[in-house]
Amino acid sequence: MQKNKVYIETYGCQMNVADTEIVLGVLKNQGYVASDNAENADVILLNTCSIRENAEQRIYGRLGNFKALKTKKPEVVVGILGCMAERLRKDLIEEKKIVDLVVGPDEYRRLPEYIDVAFNGDKGIGVKLSRTETYDDIEPHREDGLSAWISVMRGCDKFCTFCVVPYTRGRERSRSLESIVKEVESLSARRFKEVTLLGQNVNSYSDENSATGGDFADLLAAVAKVDRSMRVRFTTSHPQDLSDKLLYTIAEHPNLCNYIHLPVQSGSNRILELMNRTYTVEHYLELIERAKRIIPGVSFSTDIIAGFPTETWEDHFATLDVMQNVRYDGAYMFKYSPREGTKAYRMEDDVTEEMKTKRLQEIIEAQQSISFEKNQELIDKEEVVLVEGYSRKSDDFYAGRTDSNKVVIISADKEIQPGTYVKVKINKATHATLFGKFLSEVQIEKENIVLSA
Repeated sequence: MQKNKVYIETYGCQMNVADTEIVLGVLKNQGYVASDNAENADVILLNTCSIRENAEQRIYGRLGNFKALKTKKPEVVVGILGCMAERLRKDLIEEKKIVDLVVGPDEYRRLPEYIDVAFNGDKGIGVKLSRTETYDDIEPHREDGLSAWISVMRGCDKFCTFCVVPYTRGRERSRSLESIVKEVESLSARRFKEVTLLGQNVNSYSDENSATGGDFADLLAAVAKVDRSMRVRFTTSHPQDLSDKLLYTIAEHPNLCNYIHLPVQSGSNRILELMNRTYTVEHYLELIERAKRIIPGVSFSTDIIAGFPTETWEDHFATLDVMQNVRYDGAYMFKYSPREGTKAYRMEDDVTEEMKTKRLQEIIEAQQSISFEKNQELIDKEEVVLVEGYSRKSDDFYAGRTDSNKVVIISADKEIQPGTYVKVKINKATHATLFGKFLSEVQIEKENIVLSA
């Protein structure tokens, strides 16, 4: 019996990458096989993002590309998964007639059923949000590699006024600590060298129903003990919930990376209040200083929104002041994008597009300058780098990352294999990349501790 082939394109955040692996796990259990070519597929799925308007426009453009394929091969099922499915299901089904299937992030378990409905000529629609779905028992389909993303919780309860996540992904719920540890043990056995724990707000993680339960600090400690040769990262943190216990846990375990992504969004208390961010600039800066005291060498990245409604030049300059104060290693910087259904959507978007662009450019230039200065300080210093593979530009060089998430380029060497840790002396740096000389391989004992039966 011939198996149906499914082709998936993933857009947006790492959470969507992890969700695509869950989708493939669900479909493979039902006999589907993955295809790397849309032309050969029986089912084409786009796993989508609604965080910003341009992300949605990319999806609409891609659907246009599939129109010719659908005309030539009308039996193919084209589906939208993820955040856009929940937000724009009416438009996608009724207006964009190319779409046969619309399934939200909490309905992937029933995806094979919805695909069958579409194969039979009806529209497969599943967009209900859940208070309990975590896909705890679904084994994600992952190709062999070095790095893996693990979703530890879903949804968000913060309701920032600019954000669609609580409406497209629902309220917070956490997986069990035991199931996450088992997944990490499996990845360790497959020789993965890095895992990133994912959640819209990982600091809110809570396993209340298990005897092994605990908060996010307890989860990090348990994951760190599975395999000391495996680096552990996490994202994203909310400043309100970043505890001292979590900071001390990071400091205690050598394979918990000294890197924290801590979105500030704005340096103005007035704008933060309008955003419903539930902290002040003063609280945020105090948190940064505590983290620097507790975790030697900790590095930070952040998210910044330029041009939020009513933002003045004074508010903008306050954001630049916070950047200079914290001196982030990197930042994700965006113009404000109104999202229908959020509270901010009802605010007057009174900052012109031209002004948003100008302020964003100033933020980008400030961050590039800070990143360059910080990277220059690393010249002649030694760093331990996990080699990931050949660099994007040339097979004459390897690319890897430091504990603090900085990209390092070194000459390809027969002594070095991807997945190994190496000691590197930094000899050159740009704002985005470090360049170094290979010194020696670093042996890190696995010390595998099995925490689950």
